[in-house]
Amino acid sequence: MKFSRINPLTGAVASEALAMRSTDIHPIAVKAQAGFNLWSAVGPNGRRAVLNAAAVALESRQDAFVEAMMNETGSTAGWAMFNLGLAVSMLREAASLTTQISGEVIPSDKPGCLAMAQRVPVGVILGIAPWNAPIILGVRAISTALACGNAVILKASEICPQTHSLIIEALSEAGFPEGTVNIVTNAPEDAADVVGALVDHPIIKRINFTGSTSVGRIIAKRAAENLKPCLLELGGKAPMLVLADANLDEAVKAAAFGAFMNQGQICMSTERLIVVDEVAEQFGELFRQKVQTMATGDPREGKTPLGAVVDEKTVTKVNSLIEDAVAKGADILVGGTSTSILMQATVLDKVTKEMAIYSEESFGPVVAIIRAKDEQQAIDIANDSIYGLSAAVFTQDVARGMTVAAQINSGICHVNGPTVHDEAQMPFGGVGASGYGRFGGKSGIDQFSELRWITVETQPGHYPI
Repeated sequence: MKFSRINPLTGAVASEALAMRSTDIHPIAVKAQAGFNLWSAVGPNGRRAVLNAAAVALESRQDAFVEAMMNETGSTAGWAMFNLGLAVSMLREAASLTTQISGEVIPSDKPGCLAMAQRVPVGVILGIAPWNAPIILGVRAISTALACGNAVILKASEICPQTHSLIIEALSEAGFPEGTVNIVTNAPEDAADVVGALVDHPIIKRINFTGSTSVGRIIAKRAAENLKPCLLELGGKAPMLVLADANLDEAVKAAAFGAFMNQGQICMSTERLIVVDEVAEQFGELFRQKVQTMATGDPREGKTPLGAVVDEKTVTKVNSLIEDAVAKGADILVGGTSTSILMQATVLDKVTKEMAIYSEESFGPVVAIIRAKDEQQAIDIANDSIYGLSAAVFTQDVARGMTVAAQINSGICHVNGPTVHDEAQMPFGGVGASGYGRFGGKSGIDQFSELRWITVETQPGHYPI
């Protein structure tokens, strides 16, 4: 049985995929365990070779990925190409990690005892990836896990099953042993049962999830019942602080990119522009001028920087945030409510705590300017959020920027750079309602391996009994 994903722009069928049920999970898990038994025995350079081959296979499907993302999620070709480029980099970074999965020799108080800490593969890892950056986040969910010698199951998003299936198709031809790389696709109405069956299955040892905070809480609770570790990368409400001495031209460019790349549908998207009063008027005018040049259009035509949002629910949510803010005193500098998924870029000024957009994640093409009387209040506003994924600070005094950055509660902070920034080798993750654990580089090794204590006795034993 199959289910269909509908193109959000045209209403035509974008893709079809197997509508797996919870009863399908056991044989997939058993297959993955068999794959783990084979793959975990492959040496580091063998794993590196296969992961590099996977990067080549992924890159070779460029046209298919672009078409799939545009049809399934309404993204622009540029966003699809960016996704593919970073995902290829993630596979190559994972390949480089295979010889860096090291342990240590630990001094022991026991005479003749050689004590070691050794990192070993975990088993079968479940990766649950979302739709908004589907190639990046689909590959990230499984690449480092594979580098560490684990088998993986990718739970595809119901919104982009073809895009996620293309990842597994590419990896399957790279040379992984049978069963090492697996995918689960399901109809939206079966999602809860399928994910529950995956989290509960005893063969699956760890889970990583990227998505909303509300769903992340559900998965974390269920995993806790099974005593399974989770890596959670959840929602965000990224602040960008513009201090009095900021280079406003640079701040405007970073704010426009951070707020409106992929129509604001990125976990790191700039949602709050916290600007000190001294430069608020000037920044607001420069930003208004910039955003006015950022048109929205049909992504299939490729003529505009903004394309479609993923569905009508996003339109309803963003419109309600705009209407609420305006009713409570905010000014619209540019944009406004929209009537279709081709939403216009919108900037709201003079946003206050009483407005929903002050605290709620919009995940759409709208950004709030919140004015602060001084630097300290800007920091306080930045920290007035349950989220803590990405943040940014603009100032021409780097030491000042570092001092401010140290006071912001977030897993990531950029001085004089946008809140949207990702590289394969960087530790990526948040705090608070943005989740816990880190993807990327050597930090990923900790998430996808077990640390064992091993001893070897080299002298005769002496015991008290």
